[in-house]
Amino acid sequence: MTLHWVSARERADLLAEPVAQAVGGLDGVEVAEIDPELADTAEFCARYGVALDESANCVIVAGRRGGETRYAACMVLATMRVDVNGVVRKHLDLRKASFAPMAEAVELTGMEYGGITPLGLPADWPILVDANVAEHSKVVIGSGLRRSKLAVSGATLAGLKGAEVLSLAN
Repeated sequence: MTLHWVSARERADLLAEPVAQAVGGLDGVEVAEIDPELADTAEFCARYGVALDESANCVIVAGRRGGETRYAACMVLATMRVDVNGVVRKHLDLRKASFAPMAEAVELTGMEYGGITPLGLPADWPILVDANVAEHSKVVIGSGLRRSKLAVSGATLAGLKGAEVLSLAN
């Protein structure tokens, strides 16, 4: 199968509602419809011919400090793993950090599991972008829905409100 990229502004039907709102203020974001059964990164990349190092995952991390739960999004290339208990926990000054439970991540983001993206997340969440993602001229990420993917520059992700560029992988 071939990906047919179009301006994300033209196909809001392929975006979760919070993502559609966020994309309205960004230039150069493209969307392509995919088979929702192939939304998971490895299957998507294999079927659509996208290299794993051209695809990035958005991982939602939940952490506790002083009885309060804090959330953050972490963007890493599909070839890497987020260092949740090292880099992320320390950077966010959390006592304990872990991947947010699926149901919680879906409810809080308004996006489908397997399609969560940093575009359209709650405004008070930090977005930690791995330096390898920020350097990409174009990276494929989720759209908020399992039936499509976005193509966006690493610079756009690094420039999102609340975004910080770090080395997130272990």
